[in-house]
Amino acid sequence: MKIVKFILCLFFGLVFANAGLDKFLHYMPYPEVDAEIAKIGEAMMSLKWLIPLTGLVEIVGGVLFIPQKTRALGAIVILPVMVGILVHNAIFMPSGLIFAGVLFLIILWALYDNRQKYKLLIS
Repeated sequence: MKIVKFILCLFFGLVFANAGLDKFLHYMPYPEVDAEIAKIGEAMMSLKWLIPLTGLVEIVGGVLFIPQKTRALGAIVILPVMVGILVHNAIFMPSGLIFAGVLFLIILWALYDNRQKYKLLIS
């Protein structure tokens, strides 16, 4: 079970680190999108700080998510971005909902697995 958990966390961390790096280096091709999604993208690009901030959070959260020692922190860092991805896919791109759902289940598993560490924050 430890091997499966490590592989899933490695996959999750690398997906987010890769997505964050792409926000700075622009090496992945972007698919054709409809006009409504293009408007959202233009609005996000007009805020010069939003895309770099999201990319930085994705890189840091993804890298922190890989090792067991920092996974709890990485899960908290990346959770708001993951919720945004899930909501965006649910509303605008249902075809990507399965992949986003799998990633969301992985982060929920990590959050549940580290619940003892979060109790210190709440108490």
